[in-house]
Amino acid sequence: VLHLYQMLMHSTPVAEGWLNYLTAIRHKTSLPGAMRELIIMRVALLNNAPYEADQHAPIALREGVSQAKLDALPNWQDCPLFDARERAVLAYTDAMTRQVQVSDEVIAFVAAHFEPRRLVELTATVAAYNMVSRFLEALQIHSHDAR
Repeated sequence: VLHLYQMLMHSTPVAEGWLNYLTAIRHKTSLPGAMRELIIMRVALLNNAPYEADQHAPIALREGVSQAKLDALPNWQDCPLFDARERAVLAYTDAMTRQVQVSDEVIAFVAAHFEPRRLVELTATVAAYNMVSRFLEALQIHSHDAR
């Protein structure tokens, strides 16, 4: 059992809600898996949440995110590997994570690439993984912890 879930099990109602919400984000939205994982990896990077990154890097690779893109995430703005849609997603992820409020320019950029359902799912994914990273870091949950 992952360290995260070991901690969550101290509160069964929280664990149940968490699992339902994150299962919906990971498995029931219409976002492509590679896009979801780019979001998760960028949030982990911005929030200095290595456990989240450690858990999701292999998933990102399985979902089709290249190692080169994962390596380029710290400086994605300067990297030609990311297409316009990915740039919109990463700009939106950065704004939601760093400033919380999203500028008109960034929302217009991302909305140009996504219909309302996907925009909602994209927003929920960024928000959910900000929750995850904040939970992990506040409780100091790390990959090297003893089980």
